[in-house]
Amino acid sequence: MNDSGPARLTLLRFLERVQLRDLDRTRRWIADEERREAERRRGVEDRPAPPDWLLERGLNGHSPPVYIHAGDCWNAGKRSKGIEQAQARQALADGVKACPHCRPDTALRMLD
Repeated sequence: MNDSGPARLTLLRFLERVQLRDLDRTRRWIADEERREAERRRGVEDRPAPPDWLLERGLNGHSPPVYIHAGDCWNAGKRSKGIEQAQARQALADGVKACPHCRPDTALRMLD
């Protein structure tokens, strides 16, 4: 590189513009990430609480219920819907099996 003043100054000004453009882009990325994180937090906060009890249906709409689960059971199937405590007790009394993993019959104090 030639050490002449004006040419060197021109190159340094060019480098400055490039770095400012890079800094602006980085700041946009940061702002976008902060917006996404705020949306994710808002989504978690606005999510409704899980039901206390779940009734897992059979494979089709006509088959009887398969299991009663606690609301936070990891083994509850996609065909589960939230029910009230009284409904869970009634289903257990009617012979619907308690999930062997979360043991809702124990939580409802309905052991045989």
